[in-house]
Amino acid sequence: MSYDSLMVFTGNANPKLAEAVAQHLHIHLGRATVGRFSDGEVMVELLENVRGKDVFVLQSTCAPTNDNLMEVMVMVDALKRASAGRITAALPYFGYARQDRRPRSARVAITAKVVADMLSSAGVDRLLTMDLHSDQIQGFFDIPVDNIYASPILLSDVWKQNYPNLIVVSPDVGGVVRARALAKQLDADLAIIDKRRPKPNVAKVMNIIGDVVGRTCLIMDDMVDTANTLCEAANALKEKGAARVLAYCTHPVLSGPAIERIENSALDELVVTDTIPLSEAARNCKRIRQLSTAELLAETIRRINNEESVSSLFTE
Repeated sequence: MSYDSLMVFTGNANPKLAEAVAQHLHIHLGRATVGRFSDGEVMVELLENVRGKDVFVLQSTCAPTNDNLMEVMVMVDALKRASAGRITAALPYFGYARQDRRPRSARVAITAKVVADMLSSAGVDRLLTMDLHSDQIQGFFDIPVDNIYASPILLSDVWKQNYPNLIVVSPDVGGVVRARALAKQLDADLAIIDKRRPKPNVAKVMNIIGDVVGRTCLIMDDMVDTANTLCEAANALKEKGAARVLAYCTHPVLSGPAIERIENSALDELVVTDTIPLSEAARNCKRIRQLSTAELLAETIRRINNEESVSSLFTE
């Protein structure tokens, strides 16, 4: 099925990123009113014709997660009722991704699946996201899912910085696969941090597998939330003799006391992308540096619109 043209709409979560993506695509951002009634209800009105168009709703479901997710849902419904040809939810950061299973059969919801069902029910035809917390979330959808990776952006910066005596560090056992792939691409050694997590968002470093003495340690993860794990890891690496500790994380959730922890930790620098906009405190933190994903997102959207391969963007 062919569509007349490409359109990109956005809500209030990350308008700067959406504007940058539109500029790379050489199109204007779709005009729409995305506001609130006095009681907080989301209100959406499209201000231009979308009939038969290939439409992308570009919005990270970051904090306030529920408000931003609801904006996506209501925008999708408005587009569907306005006869859009195809609707793609482009969520650079997919909120609720950490609730993807029932650990030890605990009586909890698998909320990532709930969100997947909600998006499909609202009328989303396909999903575009970046660095999903776990790949199996793609199986929660009965629509096509393109899970792209920020690694080309992050790796490009690592090569540009040309760090001396580099060693890649996995922040936990679960991140070993990602860290090993990164170490292979950088032709660097690999170290692993073994930690025990007594409760959510609290991590305690127990042991470091590998020699980090005098090395520049590079930690890469998909997100940084409260930064407790990251700061504990940085402190442990410095105690073991590491010369520098750097962290590259795709999604800067940075909730709670994250900024204060980073400023008071042994972490030398945290490099993040703009899938989530930084708070004022994060922007003022000299240890945090942000890279743009706009060009990569724009190229992916262009390929989806033209029915071209997306996976070839990430072929080694």
